Parts: sequence; structure tokens; C-alpha cells
Amino acid sequence: MSVFRLLVCLFAIGLSRPTAEGLGMNWGTMATHPLPPKIVVQLLKDNGIKNVKLFDADASTMSALAGSGIEVMVAIPNNMLGMMTDYDTARQWVDRNVTRYNFDGGVTIKYVAVGNEPFLTSYNGSFLNVTFPALQNIQNALNEAGVGDTIKATVPLNADVYNSPSSNPVPSAGRFRSNINDLMTQIVVFLNQSNAPFTVNIYPFLSLYDNPNFPFDYAFFDGTSNPVMDNGIAYTNVFDANFDTLVSALKAVGLGNLPIIVGEVGWPTDGDINAKASYAQRFYNGLLKRLASNTGTPLRPNQYIEVYLFSLIDEDAKSIQPGNFERHWGILRYDGQPKFTMDLSGQGQNKMLVPAKGVQYLPRTWCVFNANAQDVSKLGDNINYACTFSDCTSLGYGSTCNGLDTNGNASYAFNMYFQVQNQKDQSCYFQGLAMETTQNPSTANCNFTIQIVSPASSQFLAPLFAVFVSLVIALLLQ
Repeated sequence: MSVFRLLVCLFAIGLSRPTAEGLGMNWGTMATHPLPPKIVVQLLKDNGIKNVKLFDADASTMSALAGSGIEVMVAIPNNMLGMMTDYDTARQWVDRNVTRYNFDGGVTIKYVAVGNEPFLTSYNGSFLNVTFPALQNIQNALNEAGVGDTIKATVPLNADVYNSPSSNPVPSAGRFRSNINDLMTQIVVFLNQSNAPFTVNIYPFLSLYDNPNFPFDYAFFDGTSNPVMDNGIAYTNVFDANFDTLVSALKAVGLGNLPIIVGEVGWPTDGDINAKASYAQRFYNGLLKRLASNTGTPLRPNQYIEVYLFSLIDEDAKSIQPGNFERHWGILRYDGQPKFTMDLSGQGQNKMLVPAKGVQYLPRTWCVFNANAQDVSKLGDNINYACTFSDCTSLGYGSTCNGLDTNGNASYAFNMYFQVQNQKDQSCYFQGLAMETTQNPSTANCNFTIQIVSPASSQFLAPLFAVFVSLVIALLLQ
């Protein structure tokens, strides 16, 4: 090899940003101002991310992914599962959202996610009767279309579909939830017949959030003073324990070797006392090192695990019913800027992800509390209004903006509304309590957003978001 070619190769290696084997990203778009899909795809490529999991099959997203070489999991939302119980409808969906992109230079589709955690106990059984028929129909439609050998239908499930009894809370005692054991067995058998993986979402953060007595260090990967002992196996973190509880549940139905994908795993950075960037950094650092080493888990040692981090970008229009942290799962901010150092290769290098390029922002104008306002008797009502139609989750207890005073809270709320409304005239009035400024009111810990220019943030989006929030509030008050 010539010196010139050697230098070219070394330069190319230096530019590449390898990721841990099997690592992917969840790309959600429930934002008032989502980044343009082409910018996101370039962001994925710049960071060496070769797998992405979607929550729909939006045409603009799929078009942006065409020719990228990124392997994609497209999805059928839960509200469409009932429709997919009709085979002709399922076949039409596959034709429109899968085979349509199956050409040289198209989208490399690897999986179809049939629903998203459809058996959550909070859904009260709404999708119990439609998920399995939809899964069967989608896989059969893929087979009929001639792509079933390379594209597999799976169902991303929450880890609450299995558990260990309270009398023996160890991974080896794992079983599928008793009220859905028969259904889960049918699904698992079908996945095995289709050579498709079992997809599970594991959230150590939620173990900590849901249980104030949960041992803090057990949520991470750097050791604990009180491991869980199970037949001589010491479990030092909840991820391994949760994963192996699923392995045991699969063994109990005779399919202990079924491939498992972790469809979602991550740590939020705001909206809760334990949702901090420093904790997220600690969590990901441990997880990525584990993935890179192909350590596996005690019941599946020395195996690489296909994992999709949750998530790529913050989403300010997600439901906060589970908690304020729901809008802060991104390893990147709303505008595609990294929050903390993170080495996707798992080598522990102290480096930042490549940020999104070509992002356009609204003018550097903020909306803040008007200190000269004469009548502040309606300040509380106006703050509530602003927060009803924008994202004020960073103001909550333990969050990044929790330390602001009353005027600061008002300024933050007013500005979030102002930005969601694309800085439109009259969106910074609030009965004379607000005023526009070009001086950045951000503090060391609390960022006052300037929103991005987004194709989806055109005039229809903010009113649509407002209607959505109003409907949710109305339902909660019933």
C-alpha cells in the first residue's frame, strides 16, 4: 500500500465514529418543533449510528432514511392494531410502508414493531385481543410480499409482562404475568416460528422512580454493596436482573433461547430529582462499556445484546402522565445539541457526540415577566395558561429550573409559550404581565429556550398541540 493510500485510510478511520455492536437509537417525533428528518439522518450518520427504531412509518422520515444504509424498525401505533386484525388492511399497510421502500437505494427495513407496549397494565386490557392477530397478519403479509426472510414483525413490550413472585424475587423465578401467560406463550411461539426476536423495554430509572426504597447504585453498572443473590449468581445491577427474569420466563414456556432485543433503555435528564444529566452520563457510560465488551448477562453470558437507546432527542409534546421526565429522555436537546460527553463505542473516551448541523433558530428574542406590570393579581392564572400550552416540566421539584423565584417562574412559562407559538405577535402579552427582550434570561442551571425553525412547526402545529393538551386535561378531570 502506498504512503498516500495509507494516510487516506488512517484519515478515514479517524473520521469514523464507531458504536458498540448492535447499538441503535429510538427516534421519536412528539415535539412541537421536531428537527427536519434530513438533519436527523445526517446526525445519525455523523455519529456512526447504524440502527434506528421509529414509532410510526412517516413518509418524510422514511424518505430521509432512503439510501442512508441505516437499518430501521418501523412501527404500527397501538391505535391501529385493531385495524391490522383484518388481513387485507395489514397487507395494504405492508405494501404502503414496507415494500414501497424495498428497492436499491431505498430504506433498509429490518423490523416492524407491532404496537408499543400494548400490554401495559395501565391500558386495562385495551389491546389484549388485537395484538397477536395483528402480529400474525403483519408477518404473513411480509412473507407474502417476499420480504419475510429479512424483515421480521415483533412486539415491543414493557418489562411488566413478566415478573418474579414476591415470595422469591430473583431472576430465576421469572414468569410471564399470570393474567397474560397464555397469550404471551402464543406470541413467543409465533416469534420463534417466524425467526423473529422478542423485544423488551427495560428502564432502571423507572425502578428507582417507582420505588423510593430501591437501592440507588443498583440502577447503574458500577457495582453495589448489596447484590441480589440467585442460586450462587450475584446480580449487581437491575438491567441484568431484569433481562434474566425475561430469559427465565422464556425458559418456562420452553423457548429459553429465543433472541431478545432491548427496544428501549435510557435515563432522562430533567423533570425529576433523579433525572439528571450526571446520572444519565453515569448510566450510559456503564451500559455502553458493557455492550462493547459483549459481556452479556449471567444467563446469557458472552453474548452481544442488540439495544436501542431511548432516546435520541427530547420531545416536548409527549404525555407527562407517567412523570415530567417523559419529555427529557434525549441524549440530545430538542435542537440536536449534546447534553454531556458520551462515547458510543463503549471505550469510555471523554468526547461529545457530533451535534446536528444546519439547524435554524427563531430570532434571539425571549418573553419574560414585565417588572413594571401594574396588576399582578392574575399572574398565577397566566402562568398556568402558559404551562398548559407549552412545556414547563423543567420547573418541577428537583428539575433544572426549580430554583427560580416567582418572577423567574413566570418568565420561564411565558417564554416557553412564546417559543411554541413561534414568537407570534400577541403571544407575549399575558394581560400586560409579559414583555419581549433580546437579553438572554437563562441562568447557570436553567436554559430559556429559543425554538428552532421546523417544517412541522408551521401555523397548524401549536393550535393542534393546544387542543391535544386540552383534551388530555379534560379526560383527567372527568
